[in-house]
Amino acid sequence: MNITYDFNDGNGPVPAHQHPNGGGWVADTSTVAVSAFVGPDARVAGKARVSGKAQVYGNAKVSGNAVVSGKARVAGNARVSNDARVLGKALVYGNALVAGKAGVYGNAQVFDNTQVFDYAVVTGNAQVYGNARVCGNAEVYGTAEVSGNAEVYGNAEVYGNAEVTKTPVRISRSDGYDFIIVPCSDGKECIIAGCRYFTYEEADEHWNKEHPMYAETSIILEALKNLYELQKSL
Repeated sequence: MNITYDFNDGNGPVPAHQHPNGGGWVADTSTVAVSAFVGPDARVAGKARVSGKAQVYGNAKVSGNAVVSGKARVAGNARVSNDARVLGKALVYGNALVAGKAGVYGNAQVFDNTQVFDYAVVTGNAQVYGNARVCGNAEVYGTAEVSGNAEVYGNAEVYGNAEVTKTPVRISRSDGYDFIIVPCSDGKECIIAGCRYFTYEEADEHWNKEHPMYAETSIILEALKNLYELQKSL
C-alpha cells in the first residue's frame, strides 16, 4: 500500500511515511536517521537530510536539499530550505527562515522573524533575532548579536561582542576594503575592518600618515563616526 502526504509545497500528495522517532511526516525522497527526532507536527520534505541526533519539532519544516545534523534543533514555525545547513548544536526556531546556501553552525541561535539566506553564515555563539536579516556573503560569529530591523549583507563580518540592532553603517574603500561601525556590549563603538576590531583611536593609529591608504581611510573613519551619530539620533 502506497502512503502519500501533501506537504503543501505545490507538489501535491507525494509518497511519504511517519518517522518512527516522533511520528512526523517525512517524504520518501528525504533521508532521516533513526537517531534523529521529527515531532508529530514537524515535516521533512524534498531531498532534505536530517541526521545524527538532530531534532525537528513544533511546526518546523525542513525541505529542498537542506541538511540538519549533529545535535542541531529546528523548532517552532521555523523553515530550513533550499541548500541551507543547520549543524552542530545550532538552534533555529520561532518564525525564522534559513534558506539559499546559508549556514547556521556551532552554538548559534537564529529565532523570531529572522531571515538568513544567500551564502550567509551565523556561527559560534552568535544570536540573530527580531526582524533581522543576514544575507549575501555576510558572517555573524563569536558572541555577536544582530537584532531589531538590522540587515547585515554583502561581505560584512560582525563578530566579537558586537550588538547590532540597526543596519550597520558601512563604507567601502576604493580597494574594496569594508569599514563597519557597530555598538559593542561594553557600551562603546567598534570599527570592524576586515577581520579586526578597532576603537577610533586604534584605527587612527593603524592607518597613520605612513600608511599608503591614509588619506582615504581618514575620510572614511570620520564619515563613519558622523553617520553613526546621525543614526543614533534618528
